[in-house]
Amino acid sequence: MNRQSGFTLVEMLVVIIIIGVLAALVAPQLFQRVGQSKTAAARSQVEMLGTALEAYRLDNSYFPSTQQGIDALFKKPTAPPVPTGWRGPYIKKPVNKDPWGRPYKYMSPGKFNPETYDLSSLGRDGKDGGTGEDADIKSWESE
Repeated sequence: MNRQSGFTLVEMLVVIIIIGVLAALVAPQLFQRVGQSKTAAARSQVEMLGTALEAYRLDNSYFPSTQQGIDALFKKPTAPPVPTGWRGPYIKKPVNKDPWGRPYKYMSPGKFNPETYDLSSLGRDGKDGGTGEDADIKSWESE
C-alpha cells in the first residue's frame, strides 16, 4: 500500500480563506487602535509640554516667545528675550514633532490665549479642523 500523507488542495484553500476572513475582520480594528493611540499620544504631549511651559514661566516670569518656540524647554534660548532665570531643561528630550511627524504649532502670546500661549497639533490630516483622528489637538480646549 502506497499512501501519501499531506493536505489536499481543497483543504489548503479552506485554510487560506479562513485566514483571509479573520484578517479582514481583525485588521481594521488594529488600525483603528493605532490611530487612537497617536491621538492619545499627541494629547499627552500637549499636556506635558504645557506643564513644562508653566515651569519655564515660573522661573522666568514669562513664556518662551513664538520665535524661541518649545525648543526653549530643552535648550536655553539665545534669542531675545534671553531668560535670566532659566533652570532647564524642563523636558528630558526635545519634542518638536507630533506623532504624525509634523511640528507642533506654538505661539506666545497666543491668539486664543493672549495671556499665555497656544500649542496645538493639526492631527492626522495636517489641516485645521477635522473630526476623529483628523481633529486638531489644542492646549486651549479639553474634551
